[in-house]
Amino acid sequence: MNNDLRNRILFTLLILCIYRLGTYIPLPGIDALSLQNLMEGNQKGLLGMFNVFSGGAVSRMAIFALGIMPYISSSIIVQLMTGVSDYFKNLKNQGEIGRKKITQYTRYGTVLLATLQGYGVAVGLENSGGVVVDPGVFFKITTIISLVAGTIFLMWLGEQITQRGIGNGISLIIFSGIVAEIPRALATTFELGRTGALSATMILIIFVLLLGTVAFIVFIERAVRKNFDKLSKETNGSKNLWWRVIAFALKNKYCWSYTCDFCISIIIASSNFFKFYLFRFRIFPGFFIIIFTR
Repeated sequence: MNNDLRNRILFTLLILCIYRLGTYIPLPGIDALSLQNLMEGNQKGLLGMFNVFSGGAVSRMAIFALGIMPYISSSIIVQLMTGVSDYFKNLKNQGEIGRKKITQYTRYGTVLLATLQGYGVAVGLENSGGVVVDPGVFFKITTIISLVAGTIFLMWLGEQITQRGIGNGISLIIFSGIVAEIPRALATTFELGRTGALSATMILIIFVLLLGTVAFIVFIERAVRKNFDKLSKETNGSKNLWWRVIAFALKNKYCWSYTCDFCISIIIASSNFFKFYLFRFRIFPGFFIIIFTR
């Protein structure tokens, strides 16, 4: 292993350690005990998904509670704009200068989305009852500033890993957050098995499904399609056909993992939306069936 590779690996590990440290720094003005009681009953659905992607920062309501999701959402929105807006299309075709402009707009969008989400988090915490020690305007301002600063800092860490470390920094940050939650998920699963809530057969099926899912993802990720080209050659007036494999191979997938994350967010958000309105306002599925069949 040469010095450059070793330095890149150490730098990447250092950045990931800084990220994990930030997931344990709580927001100011939060009652830890009340927050723990609130999170214990709300680990499913949208909140649980955000907690996984943030590496447990949501359950601790840390400064990295928003994670890198505002940046991912902003990146997807900007990429979609390159397909529908002539201005963004021209930027995309301008090479390095256009790429820098698109990156700049992505950062602006990240700040805007993080601010809106930070305000939503502050209002939600104040309405949770007892979680906020001193609710008010000052709490909202400090919460928004802390969450926006945490997201911008994560975005900067991801860019540093991409430039000076190994691999894609944003993907590594998401990956490290998910991996950090695996021990807790395993402990919860085995505890359910010990108490009898889950049978040993069901636990075995879950692990088999997990391994099968990972194997399928790796298969799709590594899959390529070899392209054959027909090469003709004239020899003594007769035409001989020769076959050769082109040096490049086409990947079978062209979408980001961000797109999958975005779709998962939409599905879970829709599920929670319908769940809330169906049971809160007594609107049953038959109501929608009647509307759409008329």
